[in-house]
Amino acid sequence: MPGPSPGLRRALLGLWTALGLGLLGFSAVAQEPFWADLQPRVALVERGGSLWLNCSTNCPRPERGGLETSLRRNGTQRGLRWLARQLVDIREPETQPICFFRCARRTLQARGLIRTFQRPDRVELVPLPPWQPVGENFTLSCRVPGAGPRGSLTLTLLRGAQELIRRSFAGEPPRARGAVLTATVLARREDHGANFSCRAELDLRPHGLGLFENSSAPRELRIFALSPDPPLLAAPRLLEVGSEKPVSCHLDGLFPASEAEVYLALGDQRLNLNVTLEGDALMATATATASAEQEGARQLVCNVTLGGESRETRENVTIYSFPPPLLTLSEPSPPEGEMVTVTCTAGAQALVTLEGVPAVVPGQPTQLQLNATENDDRRGFFCDAILEVDGETLSKNASAELRVLYAPRLDDSDCPRTWTWPEGPEQTLRCEARGNPAPSVHCARPDGGAVLALGLLGPVTRALAGTYRCRATNVQGQAVKDVTLTVEYAPALDSVGCPERITWLEGTEASLSCVAHGVPPPNVSCVRSGEAGVFVEGLLRVAREHAGTYRCEATNARGSAAKNVAVTVEYGPRFEEPSCPSNWTWVEGSGQLFSCEVDGKPEPSLECMGSEGANEGVLLPLAPPDPSPSAPSIPSDLTPGIYICNATNSHGSMVKTVVVSAESPPQMDESTCPSHQTWLEGAEAAALACAARGRPFPGVRCSREGAPRPKRQRISREDAGTYVCVATNAHGTDSRTVTVGVEYRPVVAELAASPPGGVRPGGNFTLTCRAEAWPPAQISWRAPPGALNIGLSSNNSTLSVAGAMGSHGGDHGGEYECAATNAHGRHARRITVRVAGPWLWVAVGGAAGGAALLAAGAGLAFYVQSTACKKGEYNVQEAESSGEAVCLNGAGGGAGGDTGAEGGPEAGGAAESPAGDEVFAIQLTSA
Repeated sequence: MPGPSPGLRRALLGLWTALGLGLLGFSAVAQEPFWADLQPRVALVERGGSLWLNCSTNCPRPERGGLETSLRRNGTQRGLRWLARQLVDIREPETQPICFFRCARRTLQARGLIRTFQRPDRVELVPLPPWQPVGENFTLSCRVPGAGPRGSLTLTLLRGAQELIRRSFAGEPPRARGAVLTATVLARREDHGANFSCRAELDLRPHGLGLFENSSAPRELRIFALSPDPPLLAAPRLLEVGSEKPVSCHLDGLFPASEAEVYLALGDQRLNLNVTLEGDALMATATATASAEQEGARQLVCNVTLGGESRETRENVTIYSFPPPLLTLSEPSPPEGEMVTVTCTAGAQALVTLEGVPAVVPGQPTQLQLNATENDDRRGFFCDAILEVDGETLSKNASAELRVLYAPRLDDSDCPRTWTWPEGPEQTLRCEARGNPAPSVHCARPDGGAVLALGLLGPVTRALAGTYRCRATNVQGQAVKDVTLTVEYAPALDSVGCPERITWLEGTEASLSCVAHGVPPPNVSCVRSGEAGVFVEGLLRVAREHAGTYRCEATNARGSAAKNVAVTVEYGPRFEEPSCPSNWTWVEGSGQLFSCEVDGKPEPSLECMGSEGANEGVLLPLAPPDPSPSAPSIPSDLTPGIYICNATNSHGSMVKTVVVSAESPPQMDESTCPSHQTWLEGAEAAALACAARGRPFPGVRCSREGAPRPKRQRISREDAGTYVCVATNAHGTDSRTVTVGVEYRPVVAELAASPPGGVRPGGNFTLTCRAEAWPPAQISWRAPPGALNIGLSSNNSTLSVAGAMGSHGGDHGGEYECAATNAHGRHARRITVRVAGPWLWVAVGGAAGGAALLAAGAGLAFYVQSTACKKGEYNVQEAESSGEAVCLNGAGGGAGGDTGAEGGPEAGGAAESPAGDEVFAIQLTSA
């Protein structure tokens, strides 16, 4: 500990002086005693540390003083009544320094106490055993050397973070140092791999210092359990040189099994292991391979080590050499009749046997000789070798096959003389020949026809049936054999052997027989439909009831076939009244022909011919039994009267008389009921002109579509519309749609000017005329004399003037008349146009003035753009498309107003009209 600083020393000196004076005063008052003091009186210092001790007295003038201690001193400071000394490297557990002063021939003393403490810098856990058997006790020992004082020390043994035991050493002598804590612990499986440690705590907090802690390094505990039983070793007792055999070593009751070490060796050869673990069991497997150098008795060793303990098992394995025997043929493929030698040899210790005959002694060969025949082909020879090894008999064998060359043989077993196949399924046709080398076989018809595809999968058809010559060939010769192929198939009933239709004649004898095709020949039976179990056999006296459908069935081993046979019984013609009536009424236009059905087979031909009167020799059209597009057409006129019907077939004829009368359904056409009828408005009301033809005479009724026609005395235009007239008699109805038009006289319903009230000179105006009439009226205009540049619309309903001129009411001013005319009359209305104000004539001079005068003298004319105006009718489409101007009727150069001169001025000129003539627009009609 370093010495006090000068300031501290002065402070301490002042303190001691004051204390001394105070004590002196006190002692003076108390009259005694003088004393010595040591500060600190009790001190706790870390071992190896330093400490300042202050020794003082209240003696006013001490003779001498000092500090007695065995501790090392580093420095001393003195005063009159005090001294301070630094003690260093304090290591004694406990020392008692003495402070003394000599005062008035007396010795004053003060005794102190210095104790040292040492932190638990070293906490040691005694090493654990490398392996601890499970279920046995082991000792945990913790040492904390030098730490103290022991009375302040606490030791704790821990398993991981779990406290096992804790001990405090309180009450130990102050000088005691260091501590040991020991505990006995039972080893459990769950303790395997657990860390054990020791924690030391030096608690000096009661002495004004802190808590000092330290722990030992953890030590891992390894627990093990090893079964007392040896491993179970599975290995072959015998092992042949060059062979490989699996060996295994198994041991249960291991913990931890993953820590176990396994050693597996054959002799001095360590084997490569594959170790598998399952719980506390261990299985080690390896492959043992024997070499020639190891031949003899060897030991297979399995050693399992865990926790420093081992379990071992040994097994004896005998390694031996046993090559297989050798079997040889003097000639592997001899021709038939040649001698062959068969030899069998083996190792020196082996006893060989050839075809059941053993050798005389082990190690010697054995032989067999034979004369090769066909029966020896593919004959196998077997050689057995026996070897005794370690009391066990081992055997090996060898084989060889003899191939004898011989000519082909075609046996019935491999190539039957008769083949029978069902038709249809795919089959493989086989004709195999014996022979060596293997013969090739070819089967074909003797006449050079079909060839059998031997050995190939293909369909079997009846066309393959027949006899074939099979020829087998190899280098040793050939063999020939005829074979017959029969193809079986299910019965078939064709139209030749069993026709679908059979005809019998009533009253004759007949039998029903069907011949079926099939292999094997089928049996045929026929039964009438609906009569189960009743078979038709033998001759029958044919009657009509024998007609019908019979089911014939043919059966053989390959199946059956059935066919329906229709039996028809024929007989002569016969008339019946319901099917061929004696009286028949023909309705004209009904599409009905005379139906006369005649019973007879075959169906009789029928002809009905007029017998007398106007219809003699006339054929009566007959309705066919089954109407078809080719049926005879229905006559538009049929002569009534008496007809004789004659029915004939191959078995006879019959005659019947038929009376035919004629009637007809109603019929209206354009002549009896016109589809368009015209009435005149105002005439007396009348019915539609509609009548009908027919027998009996039909009645006709007409009604208006939509609203009914009101009853009135006179015809009104509201009567126009569509009417339906219906004629009816016993054979039906006929109707006609009639369109009624009501015509009336024309009336000019509207005549208007635009603008109304007059026009200024140079202005434009339009007159519109609308007329009501049927048929539509023709519109015509009459303009004031001298009016120029008048234009009309295509239907003359509009008159237009551009640049109106006025001269005291002349020119364009004046009265205009619009007239509407049709076949029933004419109606006209007038309107007056006033052009107000003076008119300024501008002379354009020369030819233009002359042209104007000529135009004025010529009368009313119109400008023609591209062609001259001609009197007559113009096509509207042609006029519009060619750009022709509209012309007025009467334009021309003649003097009369009724006929205009044909021709006129060229384009750009004008046509004249006499003054006062009525001006008409030309009529434009469509092409």
